[in-house]
Amino acid sequence: MRITKRTNIAVRLLMYCATNTDRLVTKSEIAECCNISENHLAQVINQLGQLGILHTQRGRNGGMSLQKPATDIRIGEVFRQVEGDLPMVECFADNDNTCPLTNACRLKLALTDAAHAFYASLDDITLESLVCDNFDLMKILQPVSCGR
Repeated sequence: MRITKRTNIAVRLLMYCATNTDRLVTKSEIAECCNISENHLAQVINQLGQLGILHTQRGRNGGMSLQKPATDIRIGEVFRQVEGDLPMVECFADNDNTCPLTNACRLKLALTDAAHAFYASLDDITLESLVCDNFDLMKILQPVSCGR
């Protein structure tokens, strides 16, 4: 299973916010520190805001912060929400499936089970567990050290 760039950005963004909870963080500082294009980041910020995971505030003193505590943000749910219903393989796609084996193939069921197991294992992980006492990560995600 391959995780999309959008999900990768979402997790980096959330970890950055979780390690800087004392203030609003800006898109430009996250982009610089996490090596993310501001255009891609803006799309993910918008999506996480709409999902109620991120609080965004526009304007001169604007920025973003977590909408809810990091202990309440489950990584499996973030992956599901951000990844959406992307087909893992061609036979999962309703419209673009040209595979002649679809009706008899047992691999589709096995892949469905594997995807459920993958997400279930991520459901046990909270954003808090990714950042709590992770001092190496905290050093990287502090704005002062981002100008490397």
